[in-house]
Amino acid sequence: MIYPKIPLAQSIIQICLAKGITDIVISPGSRNAPLTIGFANNEGFTCYSIADERCAAFFAVGMAQQLQKPAAIVCTSGSALLNYYPAVAEAFYSQIPLIVISADRPHDKIDIGDGQTIRQENVFANHIVYSANLLEDASAENDTLINNAIAISKIKRGPVHINAPFEEPLYETVDQCSVGVEVHYSPIEETLFDGEISEYVERWNVAKKKLVLVGVNYPNSIEEAIIAQLAADPSVVVMTETTSNLHHPSFLNNIDTIITPFTEQDFEAYRPEILLTFGGMVVSKRIKAFLRKYKPQMHWHIDSLRAYDTFGALSRHIEAEPNTFLKEFLPQTLPVDSDYNKIAQELKAFRKEKHDAYLAKIPFSDFKAFELILPALPDNSQLQISNSSPIRYAQLFDIKPSIEVFCNRGTSGIDGCTSTAIGAALASQKETVLITGDVSFLYDSNALWNNYISKDFKIILINNAGGGIFRILPGHAETPVFNTFFETTHKLTAEHLAKMYGFEYSTASDEAGLQSALEVFMGKSDKPKILEVFTPMLENDKILLQYFKELV
Repeated sequence: MIYPKIPLAQSIIQICLAKGITDIVISPGSRNAPLTIGFANNEGFTCYSIADERCAAFFAVGMAQQLQKPAAIVCTSGSALLNYYPAVAEAFYSQIPLIVISADRPHDKIDIGDGQTIRQENVFANHIVYSANLLEDASAENDTLINNAIAISKIKRGPVHINAPFEEPLYETVDQCSVGVEVHYSPIEETLFDGEISEYVERWNVAKKKLVLVGVNYPNSIEEAIIAQLAADPSVVVMTETTSNLHHPSFLNNIDTIITPFTEQDFEAYRPEILLTFGGMVVSKRIKAFLRKYKPQMHWHIDSLRAYDTFGALSRHIEAEPNTFLKEFLPQTLPVDSDYNKIAQELKAFRKEKHDAYLAKIPFSDFKAFELILPALPDNSQLQISNSSPIRYAQLFDIKPSIEVFCNRGTSGIDGCTSTAIGAALASQKETVLITGDVSFLYDSNALWNNYISKDFKIILINNAGGGIFRILPGHAETPVFNTFFETTHKLTAEHLAKMYGFEYSTASDEAGLQSALEVFMGKSDKPKILEVFTPMLENDKILLQYFKELV
């Protein structure tokens, strides 16, 4: 076995191995050579080499998202570390465990003019759950900091930063470790609800309008008995998002389709007495606007760690895992006589008729493309969706319950969607499809510079020649300023990138072409694939905005 000679690097490697941090994403560099030598030469670790630090960090986020345990990222000193920041912020807000290990210059080399040197200590202070600023020599104090960082990443489900100063020489090795380490084991226990449940039951059992809203949620995290009981109560309406991975025929899973045409009287009629939320971030801006203006009497949020006051009405943070609380709470509740759910089901059926009628008559567009793509996705596959327009279009359609859906909704950025999807595909070992927009794809094109892309990985690229989301948002005007600085109009395609990175490449630009292309695209292959779908830039926004007008 080969070990780095530097004792501090030995300590980090031994503690990571002992605490089960075995997936290591390394970006090549010199200052991190002691760590690279130690991780890459130890059979206990699985190491990945990804040159672009931003892509590497999002790749690790995708892995941790699927494994639901920390992955580690390792980089050299200087600006390399700053390129991790978008993924660190995403992990922070999405509650994904991530171990950031950065090599640094010794303290006496900071701010004296050395190259590749910045102030690395506490650099992620606003978006980190723990910072471990290590001393240069191996010590019990350092061991404690490393142990704490890893334990807290697991317990608080978030990113931590271990900053390790190394002095040259960096590449020397030894055959045996020269230091022993202290490893502290902190078992992670499920957060049980320890509050007084009778108060919640009492209020629930008299309320006639209860809205359950579910944001980002892991597949299979809520038991079927809980889902069935929520669906059976006539006083309960359940609204789910595409990323909720929660399914029942009575749930309202197309929120914007349901509420966008509401009048003031409709909003008032649907105002809940109790709003019960769980899961992560909510995509729908319309449901946020609704609940902020027509506030519930009470808002309870279930989460073992955090509760955001998204609607300005938070009254209780129920500190437990949602399944744990609901499993204890719901059996003590009683169905309440109410027409709240009945009216919602009638509205759902009415909107479905309008939805189908509209889609039957529209020309080829982003909207029509999603209508064709989503039913064609393979059963039991994983769907990763990029931010901006794609996640919003996906919200308007049903998706097969067997498909697991993920999106980087922590910060809702376009910057690492492809990298995350590639990491998630690797970790899950599932056939994975990424649906992405052209700007998101081009922005993260270095994601394809990756030796770990599964042959079952597929990208459906919706190319509308710019940032189409800005045509939907208020402020759109057909001017040079809008086209250049908001929409970022372009004439680029993925053809040459696909060739360079060894992807099969195909295109579609009309309905018949897309239907035909999807049949081939979803088939097996010995290479990953890109299907680029060209849609009409000047028509997409008109078609979508008209949709909401014709739902009444």
